[in-house]
Amino acid sequence: MSDGIRVVAIDDVEPGEALVLDTAVTATTEPISLFRDDDGTYYALDDTCSHEDASLAEGWIEAGEVECPLHATRFCLSDGRPMCLPATKPVRTHRVEIRGDEVYLFPGVPAAGDESGQNDS
Repeated sequence: MSDGIRVVAIDDVEPGEALVLDTAVTATTEPISLFRDDDGTYYALDDTCSHEDASLAEGWIEAGEVECPLHATRFCLSDGRPMCLPATKPVRTHRVEIRGDEVYLFPGVPAAGDESGQNDS
């Protein structure tokens, strides 16, 4: 797993869109979503909102945040922090790496800049 898992080609996810990755691919018990911000940057977060059972991949992605489709909490894509209520707990981040025209995921490895310690559990 230290080399990461190839999950998609860079053009498989349009800017402003997200893709829920199959747990069989990620070898995790919880779904992980791959987000492509409107500027083209890729991020990965646990897919389930920390406030209530909703898929973040179904939310709105803009300016480095994803808005939960259920109660409108916005989460920072780079570190998983909730930016407003009702959520108060962050969602776990996962490292993403671009190699050529492919996107690699490192499940359970915090994204660069995520110093919350939330991935240590």
